[in-house]
Amino acid sequence: MSSETTQLHAEEAVHGDHEGMTKKKIWKVFYILLGITCIEFFIALYLGPHYKIPSHWINPIYIVLTLFKAFYIVGYFMHLKFEKLDMALAIIVPILFIIGLILVLTNESHYWIGLRL
Repeated sequence: MSSETTQLHAEEAVHGDHEGMTKKKIWKVFYILLGITCIEFFIALYLGPHYKIPSHWINPIYIVLTLFKAFYIVGYFMHLKFEKLDMALAIIVPILFIIGLILVLTNESHYWIGLRL
């Protein structure tokens, strides 16, 4: 094969994974993110202050909605949805370790607070 043919195959391999992102899909993700943000504002400005939902439910709802937004932002706009499994695991595994560390340290802090009493 000539060097031009090899270069064309390399370009197809690089751009082939990202061909799925069309303008239509980008706008779809934008409207999903806009909808989630509108729901968050509705909760913050109407449901929360008017006690339409219990106050102890508000933070977990925000966390779930934020995780959905993070999935769409990281998956589509940062193109991680189109990456190979190794790349995704290289990002996900350290995040899971950090979350585990936070949970362990939170548990340990409760232990030390109990010692002070």
